Parts: sequence; structure tokens; C-alpha cells
Amino acid sequence: MTWVVIALICGGCSLQAANRVAPDLPPAFEQATPAAAAAWPSRDWYRGFESPELDALIAEASANSFDLSAARARVAQAEARARRAHAQILPSVDVGGTGNFLAGHSADGSAHETDWSVLLSASYEIDFWGKNRAAADAARYLAVASRGERATLVITTLAGVAAGYFAALGLHERIEIARANVAAARRLFDVVAARFAAGASNPVEVAAQRAALAAAELAIPDLERQRDEALASLAVLLGRPPEGFHIAGGALESLREPTVAAGLPAELLRRRPDIFTAEANLESAGADLTAARAALFPSLSLTAAAGLQNPALNAAVTTLAGLGPTLDLGAAITRPIFDAGRLRAVRAEAEARQQELEASYRNAILAALVDVENSLSALNHLNEAREFEADNVAANERAFEGARLRYQAGQGDFLTVLEAERSFDAARDQSSQYKLARLMALVGLCKALGGGWQASDVGVQPSEGQRADQSGHAPPG
Repeated sequence: MTWVVIALICGGCSLQAANRVAPDLPPAFEQATPAAAAAWPSRDWYRGFESPELDALIAEASANSFDLSAARARVAQAEARARRAHAQILPSVDVGGTGNFLAGHSADGSAHETDWSVLLSASYEIDFWGKNRAAADAARYLAVASRGERATLVITTLAGVAAGYFAALGLHERIEIARANVAAARRLFDVVAARFAAGASNPVEVAAQRAALAAAELAIPDLERQRDEALASLAVLLGRPPEGFHIAGGALESLREPTVAAGLPAELLRRRPDIFTAEANLESAGADLTAARAALFPSLSLTAAAGLQNPALNAAVTTLAGLGPTLDLGAAITRPIFDAGRLRAVRAEAEARQQELEASYRNAILAALVDVENSLSALNHLNEAREFEADNVAANERAFEGARLRYQAGQGDFLTVLEAERSFDAARDQSSQYKLARLMALVGLCKALGGGWQASDVGVQPSEGQRADQSGHAPPG
């Protein structure tokens, strides 16, 4: 029997999942500014915009978002499944009682007896191959993945609230600009109408300016529709009905820009919960594969029961009448011989599942790198355009005012005034969109860099030894 146990223990080592090659990562982000030091976003990165209203909205979303509430419930489910799977590793102990009344009659007379027992029983499957341990690990990794999914949803929700708030502010600002454009167009129309009344203009100029005024007025309802839609989307993120939801608002110019800069790509693995989730799912698949391989080998179960019984011994050959203590010990070993390939099919499915999640894990890393590069690129190009954007608005304003004054004095051409007016209106609207784009890019960068999350925030983490062995690198956090 000793050599059987040794063979079983030694053979169990061959059931471990194969080591995986560590993913290739670039040494640095291509779009990162070389001179910039790493400034990863903090968990309250949104406070860097210095908007009390935004802070209040994010606090409300964190407490009331239905998506986050559902995510918390999913985490609780996954953790309960992990506890249930871990319980399979330990022996099970039960207490029970039985009672059986027997009576009979024949020509020799009548007889009756009462058999009963109160027993404490235990059973335990010796986990030579690590099947139960692997099943518990798989459930534990899924619980970790569920925490990572919740963290991903938190970051996405907070970024969505910030982006939705900025979008609503931007639309409100564009509406105000559009109304200012209408007022300017109306003033110019009054000048054209006065010149026409004095015989210094013609009907074509009056009609052209009337059309320009109508076009400026038409822009307002569409912008108001977009603002209403943005507010409704923001209300949903807060867990509120859209009816009656409003924000105090303010100028985009009043918001500060937080300092955020990317560090090394390798550090992104510890700061992106979606990558951590993909890796935890992959570890779970590896544990499932170990369990599927172990199911092909024999299993040994031990049972024991002790207590009081009447009769004290009721065996097939010997019966010991009367009440007394009893003990029942047993062992059973089973090995699958023929199951029409079911267990091997389960193993093949587990292998394919692991390959699928390996690809998903690598794809999550690539997607994270792309997110960061796109956000950095957007900020870099917006930084390059900042000076030109400010000059564009100032130059168009001077051109329009000069053309209007010359025309009003009877020295300028109306077409020049009309073109300058359109250019100024477009420049002001473009400037508002530029400020919004900068804020959106910063939100996108904070989200792409993990929103201040770190792997240690998950709490329960995959086994460090297995993660180091199978991933080829130290575990995040």
C-alpha cells in the first residue's frame, strides 16, 4: 500500500498546468512625453478638476448606481461560490439518528424489537491529485475576477459621470455662445436694415443677413436637445430618473486640469482591473484544467461513524444484542474505466478554455496599451493646438468687429462682414469644443491608466506562487 501512496503523490505533480510565457510589453509608451515624470492618477482623480458639483455627483453615483449595486451583488455571489468550493476540501461531519420497529408472528409465537442508533459520521476524500484543491482555486480566482470586474465598472462609471458632466457643461456653454451669436447677428441685421432704409444698402444684403440670423437661431434648439440627452444619460448613471434633473453648471474655463502622466507599460498590469480580471479568469481556467486531469485518476474516500446503537452490532454474520457504543470505519477507492470518453472530453474542453482565456488576457493587455496611447496622443495634439486655438478666436473677433464697424460707417463691403461674422461664430463654438475635448482627453487618460486602482485593492488575490510560475512574472500588487 505504501508504494501506491507514493506513486499517487508523485504522479500528482504532473497534473499542474503548463507554464505560460510572460506577455511582451514595450519599454515605454510611444506618445508619452519623455521629460514628464510618472504621475499615475489617484483613486479620487476627479477631484483634480476642482469642481464641488462633480465631486457630489460622483459620490451620488457611487452610492446609488444600479450597475454598481448589481456588481456588488455579483461579487457576493462569487465569494459565496468560492467558500462552497473550499468546503469540499475539508471533511464533512454529520449527526443523525435512526429508529426501526420490527414485529412478527408465526406458529412458534410472536416477537418484536426496536432497533435505533444515534451516530456521528464523517467522510473525507483524500485529494491525492489535487482535484478538490484545484476546484477551490478555480472558484477563488473567479471571485477575484468578479472583484476586478466590479472595479472596472466603478472606474467606467466614474469616468462616465465626469464625461457626462463635462459634456452637459460644454453644451450649455455652446448654447450661450449660440445665443450670443444670435444677438450679434440681430445687431448686424438692424444695421443692414437701417442702411437699407436710408438707401445705402440693397434687398440682397437684407435677405442674406436675415438668413444668417435664422441659421444662428436654428442652432439653439439642436444644442438644447443634445444637452437634454446628456443630462438624461448623466441622471441614469446617478440612479435617478431624468425628470427634473438639472446641474448648476459653470464655465469650462473655470475647471482645473489635473496633472496626469503615464509611467511604464509594465506597471499598467497592476493598475488596470480589466487586465487583472483577465488574468484571474485565466488562472481559474488553469485550475479547472488541473481538476479535469485529476478526474481521470482514482479517488480514495474514507468514512467513519461512531455513537450508540441498539443492537450494538448488527452485521451480516454477527449480531450483538443490546444497547452499546458502535464504530464503523470504511474506505472506498474508485477509478473510471469506461465512460465513453466523457472525462477526456471535459479535459479537452478545459484545455481549449484555457487557450481562449490566454488569448483574451493578451488581448486585454493590448487593448489597455491602445487606450493609453490614444489618450496620450489626443492630449499631445490638443497641447500643440492650444496656442493656435486662442489666437484663432481673438483674430476672428477683431476681424468681425472691424468689418462691422467699417460697414456701419459705410466704408466696408457687406460680404466681408458676413464672412467675418460666420468665421467668428465658428471660432467661438470651436473654442468651446476644444476646451471640452481637453477635459474629455484627461478623463480618458485617467480611465486608461486605471483610475487610481491597484491590484492590492482587490483584497483576495490569486496564489502568488502559481501566478509567478504560470505567468512568468511576479503577481500584481
